[in-house]
Amino acid sequence: MLNTLLITGTDTEAGKTVLTTALAAYWQKYYPQRSWGIMKPIQSGIGDREWYQKLFTLEQSAEEITPLYFQAPLAPPIAAAKENRQVDLALVWQALSKLRSQRDFVLVEALGGLGSPITEELTGADLAGEWRLPTVLVVPVRLGAIAQAVANVALARQSCVNLKGIVLNCVQPRTDAEIADWTPYQLIQSLTNTPVLGCLPYLDNLTDLDKFAQIASDLDWETLIFRND
Repeated sequence: MLNTLLITGTDTEAGKTVLTTALAAYWQKYYPQRSWGIMKPIQSGIGDREWYQKLFTLEQSAEEITPLYFQAPLAPPIAAAKENRQVDLALVWQALSKLRSQRDFVLVEALGGLGSPITEELTGADLAGEWRLPTVLVVPVRLGAIAQAVANVALARQSCVNLKGIVLNCVQPRTDAEIADWTPYQLIQSLTNTPVLGCLPYLDNLTDLDKFAQIASDLDWETLIFRND
């Protein structure tokens, strides 16, 4: 059974927070006897950490959720430079390792996309590969989604990321026809040799945890969490 899952995306605003929230709500509802934790390891500016603190009752401090925080909403190496600081990945890894040892399951939301810079030398894909984290890629449903999926899966493979699957996400209201035309499951799977685990619908109410749990249950989630190959 998976102990840790990294949620990354093709870019910012792809839907990583929506998927992470949905999986957290699912775990909380259907596995109440098992402990879980959530991390946004690096955050620049106010955002996801505050969202998770608002939505869930977490037995975690702000530093345990986000061990490395910068004030400016910029790429970490740029935000760190503005504060005369370094991107201390050792600090992040220690915090993640500690949380993983304490919880049955940990959801980790990446910063930006796979190609986003973490340091001046490393991208999100490099970090996911080096830390050997089972990973799900979020691809937004829009024109160009197929090319984004192919390019990001190629980057993941280049960096030896343990990519478990792709989740599509409707960042705007989409019809069934638009989803089928812009993000055809079979074509994406054929081009990337990566399973498409499902599609998240557009949500106008982002505080309904029961709805979040329901959309997560529509994904091929059971197969994902009980496979650790």
